[in-house]
Amino acid sequence: MIILRSLVSAFLMYSRIPMPQVEWKDENRRYSLCFFPFVGAVIGLLFILWRYFCAWFGIGNFLAGAVSMIIPILITGGIHLDGFCDVVDAKSSFGGRVKKLEIMSDPHIGSFAAMRLCIYLILQTALLCEVENISTIIIIAVGFVLSRALSGIAAVTFKNAKSGGSLQEFSNPAHKKITLFTLSIIVILCVVAMSFQNVISGVSVIIGTILCFAYYRFSAYKNFGGITGDLAGWFLQLCEISILIFAVIGEKISGVFVL
Repeated sequence: MIILRSLVSAFLMYSRIPMPQVEWKDENRRYSLCFFPFVGAVIGLLFILWRYFCAWFGIGNFLAGAVSMIIPILITGGIHLDGFCDVVDAKSSFGGRVKKLEIMSDPHIGSFAAMRLCIYLILQTALLCEVENISTIIIIAVGFVLSRALSGIAAVTFKNAKSGGSLQEFSNPAHKKITLFTLSIIVILCVVAMSFQNVISGVSVIIGTILCFAYYRFSAYKNFGGITGDLAGWFLQLCEISILIFAVIGEKISGVFVL
């Protein structure tokens, strides 16, 4: 039952998918991070189904891309985008670590975050409009799982910037060895699945993801002294846009070689 309650806790926290309520205690979150990638699997599945629907009924690229961009927000409720905005505001302040952590705790969105959010969503939609091959669609769908698996690995291995917060509510009670092992297996499966779909696109995405993960640790430690829930959301959004960029680049390169 602990496993089932951990699954439900993960979906209650990181999605807006209706779930039965469970008691909010450490025991029920022991394996929640193991199930965090499952939220990405739901997003990926809906993403694939939507793109198949678009292809079947001849829906144009812009509408296909726009709805594809909206799907993750509908499933997650925008929780990770909220973290992205908080981190952008904090980093844009050029203050010290304490000041940046204070800014991230402010529920209001600043002008820098608003501008960066608009740029992010426009770029994301544009990239999704460029996707044509089913192999690239599957790679992007798997990316929703990969980004969450890496975020979970960071949660149990990176240093925390503060003693409390939403991230610590999941990382502190987590069975770290089992969580790390489970998420590592998921990462390996994602890498294999991406490479199997298209070697060029898959390898391109893997390289981009590794660079993004390394930058996450470097930036978090340099600017904040560790990670927080907001930084985890910032990384997830950064990782997903990186996956999109490198997947589209890989698709274009593959098209050149085919020609």
